[in-house]
Amino acid sequence: MSRKPELKGRAARLAGLVPAGGGGAARTPFVLLVVLLLGGGLIGLLMLNSALSEGAFRLADLQKATKSLTDEEQALQRDVDAYSAPDALQRRARELGMVPGGDPAFLDPDGTVKGVPGVAAGPSASPAALRAPEVLDPSPKASASPAPGTPSATGSMTPPPIPPASSTSTPGR
Repeated sequence: MSRKPELKGRAARLAGLVPAGGGGAARTPFVLLVVLLLGGGLIGLLMLNSALSEGAFRLADLQKATKSLTDEEQALQRDVDAYSAPDALQRRARELGMVPGGDPAFLDPDGTVKGVPGVAAGPSASPAALRAPEVLDPSPKASASPAPGTPSATGSMTPPPIPPASSTSTPGR
C-alpha cells in the first residue's frame, strides 16, 4: 500500500491549486474539439485543392482555345497579306478586265487643267471587248422589253448599247 507523501510548505500550496479527482472527464471535450478541428481542416484543404484543380483544367482549356484562335488569326492575316500584295492585285485586276491608267490630268480649284490626259491602253483597246458592268435593280419594273444590261425573264442578258468609238481624244486645255 502506497501512501501519498505529505507535502509541506510551498509544494502543499501548489498541490492545492491542482484539482483532485479524475482528469478523464475534462479531457474528452478537448480531444473531440481537436479531432473536429483537424477533420474540418482536412476537408477544407481537400475542397480547396479540388477547386484549384478545376481552375487549372479550365485555364488549360482556355489556353488551348487562345492558341487555336491565334493560329486562325495568323492564317487569316497571311491570306489578307497574300491578297493585298501588289502582284496579286495586278493579276486580279487583269482578270476583271482592268488596264493600267494613262497619264492623269488634274483640275485646279479655279477650273484650269494641269497636264495632258492620256488614254489607258490595254491589251484590247476596242470598246466592244470591254464588258459593261452588270447593274441589278432591286425593284423589278413591269416593261415589255428588259432594259439593256439586265437579265430577261429567260435568264439571258441583253447587251448594253455600245457608244461609237472616237478615233481622236481631245485633251483639256
